[in-house]
Amino acid sequence: MLSVETLSNEMKKKGVRPSFQRIKVLEYLHQLNEHPTVDEVFQALLPEIPTLSKTTVYNTLHTFVDAGLVRVVNIDEIELRYDIMLSDHGHFQCEACGMIINFEINIDSFPMNGLKEFQVNEKNVYFKGLCPDCSNQLD
Repeated sequence: MLSVETLSNEMKKKGVRPSFQRIKVLEYLHQLNEHPTVDEVFQALLPEIPTLSKTTVYNTLHTFVDAGLVRVVNIDEIELRYDIMLSDHGHFQCEACGMIINFEINIDSFPMNGLKEFQVNEKNVYFKGLCPDCSNQLD
């Protein structure tokens, strides 16, 4: 678990003013290491911070994305999810249970034919299918 000081310094380096709520949101993302929605972050932190609002969580996550502390995952095209892992990697979503997992992939090895004069700012690789647990339930 990262210390409050480490989380505060991480925010300061990116130009984000650390507040109690922001530290708790960033701490939760580091502990969870999954891909939560705004509502999931809100529900998880509400018992610990009863004065927390969903708007604060949304604004905090938006600030983190703008600062490069987290990135958005939009694999299910329904709700934005947030990913603390900033290095290039792919995402797989199970179409049955909804679980999203990270997997290693060399995104830079994909040919980018036809984009020679384009500036690419973001690369994402998403796969959908069935996880082993859900696949085994079909057998």
